[in-house]
Amino acid sequence: MARVLMLGDFLTAVGDLFRPRALGVLGLGIALSIALLLAVYAGFVQLIDWTTPDVLTLPWVGEVHWVKDLLSWGSLAFMLVLSFFLMVPVASLFTGLFLETVAASVEARHYPRLGPAQGASFMQALQDSLNFLLLLIGANILALLGYVTLGPAAPLLFWGMNGYLLGREYFQMVALRRLPRPEANALRRKYWGQVWLAGVLMTLPLTVPVLNFVVPVLAAASFTHLFHRLRGERRGVVTPR
Repeated sequence: MARVLMLGDFLTAVGDLFRPRALGVLGLGIALSIALLLAVYAGFVQLIDWTTPDVLTLPWVGEVHWVKDLLSWGSLAFMLVLSFFLMVPVASLFTGLFLETVAASVEARHYPRLGPAQGASFMQALQDSLNFLLLLIGANILALLGYVTLGPAAPLLFWGMNGYLLGREYFQMVALRRLPRPEANALRRKYWGQVWLAGVLMTLPLTVPVLNFVVPVLAAASFTHLFHRLRGERRGVVTPR
């Protein structure tokens, strides 16, 4: 039953993405995600340029002039693979940027009786997001050994661990808009299973190229619905936002 309700939260959030206010945030999120990945790629290519000689002399082969070009093109394929892992911290980093706008839009349309949230400020949300980003990166670095040893089952560890971490972050930040931190923590612990599964549901599309760009905004909307459902709030659609 809980999984059916979570799927309802997710599908409602998908519909929320096509509201004018959310579309603007979605476009900004896609642009920032692409820009960040391109910046990482440009830095990687520049590193290759600095560390690779223009001409490499190999035994029995002689001078080779195409090594730098080969590495540059190879780095593109490497970055495509690396983006599989990079989009998780990218989604975490952008949480503080998108969540308030998306959550407020969702609440104005579906939960109009609540009124404006009086919770954490933008700077506090951004600070929490940055702190959690460090935790997320550290956890994935520690999990690298598990990824190697598990072989084909490595994605299960990736989805399970990052689903738990992202679910915890998104739910916490949504809850802190309307609850004191102790109450937000208590609610998250009470429904930890649903929060985790919702996080996994968000982590799965993060590993799909192109689709992963919409996940930070989609997750903000989905966890807003999850939070209000767990608190017993009923939806009441009013004028479109």
